[in-house]
Amino acid sequence: MTISFIDIKSSLNKAFRLLKPKRNDLNIFKSNLNTLLGHINEQETEEHVKIHLMDFLKNTYFHPQHLVATNGRTDFVIHTGNNAQTPVAVMFEVKKPSNKAEMITKTNLNARAMHELILYFLRERIDKKNLSLTSLIITNIYEWYVFDAVAFEKIFTQNKDLQSAYREWKNGQKISTSTGLFYNEIVKPFLKELDKEISFTFFDLRDFQKSLKSNEQKNDTKLIALYKFFTPINLLKLSFTNDSNSLDKGFFAELLHIIGLEEVKDGSRKVIDRPQPAKRNPGSIIENALSILEVEDCLRKVPSKLQIGESREQKLLNLAIDLSITWINRLLFLKLLEAQLQKYHQEDQKYRFLNIQTIKDYDELYKLFFQVLAKKSVDRLPAVREKYRFVPYLNSSLFEISELEDITIKINALDDNVDIPIYSNSVLRKGKSKIEGSTLNTLNYLFAFLDSYDFSSVGKEEIQEDNKTIINASVLGLVFEKINGYKDGSIYTPGAITMYLCKDVIRRSVVKKFNDNYGWNCGTIADLRNHIADKRNSCDVLEFNIVIDTLRLADPAVGSGHFLVSSLNELIAIKAELGIFADRYGNRISDVDITIANDELVVNYMQGQDFFDYQVLTDSEGKFKVSPQIQRIQEALFDEKRKLIENCLFGVDINPNSVKICQLRLWIELLKNAYYKVGDAATANELETLPNIDINIKQGNSLLNKYSLKEDLSDVFKKNKFGVKDYQLAVQRYKEAPNKEAKEDLRNFIKEIKAKFHETVSNRDPRRKRLSEWRGKKILAESTNNSLFGQTKSLKDIGKEVAKYQKEIDKISLEIAEIENNTHYKNAFEWRFEFPEVLDKNGDFIGFDVIIGNPPYIQLQKMGSEADILQRQNYDTYVRTGDIYSLFYEQAINLLKPDYYFGYITSNKWMRANYGESTRKYFLKSTNPLSLIDFSGYPVFDSATVDVNILVAQKSPYLNDTQTCLIQKSLTSLEKLSDFIEQNTSKNVFKSGGSWALLSSIEKSIKEKIERLGVPLKDWDIQINYGIKTGFNEAFIINEDKKNELVAADPKSAEIIRPILRGRDIKKYDLKFGNQWIINTHNGKKDKGIKAIEVQQEYPIVFDHLKTYEKELNKRLDKGKHWSNLRNCAYLESFNEEKIVWIELTDRPNFALDLKGYFLNNTIFFMTGNHLKYLLGFLNSRLCEWYFDKIAATSGAGTRRWIKMYIDQICVPKPNDVIESKINLIIDSLNAKFDDSIYKDLNQLIYNIFELSPEEVQLINDAEL
Repeated sequence: MTISFIDIKSSLNKAFRLLKPKRNDLNIFKSNLNTLLGHINEQETEEHVKIHLMDFLKNTYFHPQHLVATNGRTDFVIHTGNNAQTPVAVMFEVKKPSNKAEMITKTNLNARAMHELILYFLRERIDKKNLSLTSLIITNIYEWYVFDAVAFEKIFTQNKDLQSAYREWKNGQKISTSTGLFYNEIVKPFLKELDKEISFTFFDLRDFQKSLKSNEQKNDTKLIALYKFFTPINLLKLSFTNDSNSLDKGFFAELLHIIGLEEVKDGSRKVIDRPQPAKRNPGSIIENALSILEVEDCLRKVPSKLQIGESREQKLLNLAIDLSITWINRLLFLKLLEAQLQKYHQEDQKYRFLNIQTIKDYDELYKLFFQVLAKKSVDRLPAVREKYRFVPYLNSSLFEISELEDITIKINALDDNVDIPIYSNSVLRKGKSKIEGSTLNTLNYLFAFLDSYDFSSVGKEEIQEDNKTIINASVLGLVFEKINGYKDGSIYTPGAITMYLCKDVIRRSVVKKFNDNYGWNCGTIADLRNHIADKRNSCDVLEFNIVIDTLRLADPAVGSGHFLVSSLNELIAIKAELGIFADRYGNRISDVDITIANDELVVNYMQGQDFFDYQVLTDSEGKFKVSPQIQRIQEALFDEKRKLIENCLFGVDINPNSVKICQLRLWIELLKNAYYKVGDAATANELETLPNIDINIKQGNSLLNKYSLKEDLSDVFKKNKFGVKDYQLAVQRYKEAPNKEAKEDLRNFIKEIKAKFHETVSNRDPRRKRLSEWRGKKILAESTNNSLFGQTKSLKDIGKEVAKYQKEIDKISLEIAEIENNTHYKNAFEWRFEFPEVLDKNGDFIGFDVIIGNPPYIQLQKMGSEADILQRQNYDTYVRTGDIYSLFYEQAINLLKPDYYFGYITSNKWMRANYGESTRKYFLKSTNPLSLIDFSGYPVFDSATVDVNILVAQKSPYLNDTQTCLIQKSLTSLEKLSDFIEQNTSKNVFKSGGSWALLSSIEKSIKEKIERLGVPLKDWDIQINYGIKTGFNEAFIINEDKKNELVAADPKSAEIIRPILRGRDIKKYDLKFGNQWIINTHNGKKDKGIKAIEVQQEYPIVFDHLKTYEKELNKRLDKGKHWSNLRNCAYLESFNEEKIVWIELTDRPNFALDLKGYFLNNTIFFMTGNHLKYLLGFLNSRLCEWYFDKIAATSGAGTRRWIKMYIDQICVPKPNDVIESKINLIIDSLNAKFDDSIYKDLNQLIYNIFELSPEEVQLINDAEL
């Protein structure tokens, strides 16, 4: 056995380390730990020591959320919940300080304490099948040895010899069942012969005693790591709130209130909208802007391409929202800048500028935007330069007047003299400096609100002295995304997902690029690191950097840019891991470790594990001074981010606001590492400006284009005075342009180049050629009368011929005009030439190295004419009943270089749904699916009921080896996703367009037996239908009282009033009639000679009842021949038959037998035919539930869809008389009264019919379903 250990800081999640503990919490910890240490008497029994330790943990951290208690023979444990029924997470073995004989040491783990802990662990894992263990601890109060449960799992549980020996000992198959035998004869020899490494965290509380005893607060920072170590977040591995998808709901709600919006429920979605008239506040930013836009008649000046909405009111509102989002984006960015400057300068208050004292009105805010941040210090007006001398020039297009502002209004047009009610749950009403009163001036309110939060980017371990909530760049990314998608109910991808997907796909592509460049055959980043380990001179380092800097990555539905930010972090982390993270001269920076934790880039020093923190000092002459080492690291981080953003990251989105927000997110990432240009007299005290990265993020419809990716552009370059290099150089110069004027010149040049592309390619359209031909024929026909040889045709024939040609001319002209003028095509995005970085020297499209993202999920049939336009793009995956994400899959492959990679998280419906067949076939035909992670039933998004999967594939032929993983409920948080996938991956081969099920080898064996021995229900003599669709249940479905009332008034009414079952009335083997009745005014069946009910004539009392709903019933699309009739139902008589009934959406099979001929509502399916009792037994069985889980889609809300498409696939063996008789007897018993033991007998009988082995039966019984 090899022993290794790490210190307490190294053991903590780096992102968690950067969370600031609150002063009060740390004080409680310090006091309680001093109490614990004061109570320790080395001569006391271990029982006393254990009680003191339990009290410390309960009082400081765990009570009442987590039970801390003894557990059997284990000294004590911490549970995942607040009672003993919840699983154990942490196990303790406690020794008194004087018991050195049984205590382990840093050099010897083979001691009694370890033997005992291993036994406790095996009992919990093997006997209790506990999958929730996180930490295992041995301590004598002073010394702490903390083991990760994952390591114990690999070393002990997964060792078959130890597991077998434990079971034999436990079952009395050894000479003794005493623990002494287990310790001395089983575990001790096992540890002695172990050839694996055991690692742990070690610390000694005595090393912290000086800080614990100190009364000086500055010494408390040395206790931060110790405080965090004992927290539930660390010991129980819980999620914590600085994940990049964690939104402070109070911050978001109040920000919306100030803007003039609110979040409301729209069905299952949450969307952001303007409040109802009574709740609108004239002082809110949107209402203020709306009033000015209205007064100045701004809509008249706005071109149609910028107008969104049907009515004038909608168009004005969208203008106001667009402007308000622009202004709020700027302010939030500036709040981050202000916090960053203060952090650089040790919280010096003169770097605060976003407050009502400095900016008293909207005019001053306008000045800040355009006369300060948009101008170099030397170009500012003298008074402005003096007032804002500490506010840097940024060179960001964020502080250029936007096109919409230029046409309509700027922020200085807003009314300064309006107030807004303070939000009911405002942060301003909390804490020490509560604001009194009910209203506040809007700008004052906005600044006070923002000041109530901590916007400082984390950079060191410190204590939160006040009680401000931290709002970092990642949280703002979520705010931007949600406000931006105010009408769409945007879904923000959790940070754990973007981090995992970016790591997987980008690492594959980086390895491939190195292999392609150098002819290597590396398989992983680790292989690559070993390959370049000896090549460390500056030229080599710069060359290797260029390989990564030329990687091209695109997100075709970029949203807020979350995937691009995660990709940026991953690329920097890869460079650090390869040992090529360097300054601009190629000198490696080896004194810091750069990693990713919780989707954040974390930089810490190799020595001491302290975090890198850029600090600026001011000398006596007012010049800024920075340590050369710190300056070099900060410059390198900024330069790397700038290079990677400029060269590697590209994004497209149909929503123009998304484009702005994505650009903003990337600028924020650069802002985190902005540095002062110290040492240069000409630029002293100036902050390095931000590059013009906006050109990499473009607005357009990624799926729609007029020109093929294979379109030849060579003649464009021949006919004009520029080449591919000129185009590429112009784009590069734009990114580096130092001022607005240079940017504008380059922008116009680039626009001119693209116009030439459009003109040349458009003229090459074969339709235009055909148009010319038809026009020529028409001219020729018209000139027949003037022939030298006289008139050869009659005027009538000539007229017919001219009319024929004109018809073709009109048809083709219409097609061309539709493409040129169609509003759907105005957003067409031309991947062929929009990004010159993916064109080769001849101007041919070579493609991207990575396509990544979370494309939208929209049913094509709900997109109307937009879907028709997409259909004309000839996507192989287009199916009218399908979803737009399938087209994004196909477009990803189109945009990739051969043999490179894409990764998406999307809906998983394509795996099993009928419409997904074209997508599945496309993958097998055009890609090599490498990895498929299915989250079926696992909630990835907080507010979206959609089941998703992650697919990583290569643009190459399928190699019949897809690594798959089905995410299960035992994954307690997404932060543990990588570990879960690593431990639960299996190989699958997909061979057809049929359903894709993710199965282990034993699961494949079970499924194969089911399908070999069974017959799909679609091949049985049965019929499956669904219940009655009335179109308006309130009219046709009545309760018992109403039924009695109608029958009492006219007994004849009883002829058409039938009992009906609802979904809630159906349980497994059980029907409970809920006294609901349907008025069966059917539409007849001509083929059976059944006439439609003439309700008014035959049943006047019923007609009077329905008459009260006439307006609603007339609106139905599915009514019968008269508004009082039900729609046609071809299987109307089937309701009277014996049938199996079940509901569509349920988490378990709930099939029941209806012998009474109930009608059914439209949430219920039913089956008629032969062998119904026999089939009922199979349908309700545990095996059917397991099989259905493998073939059917889920609803996204924890239920499966038991619809005909999937029921048809269930395989049941054709019965023989003996088996059918046995099952029928069991079903009779279960129908009479459900009994668990009888149900188990039925399951076992069905297992036997399918010839399942004991191991297969065990798997099904234990499966999470």
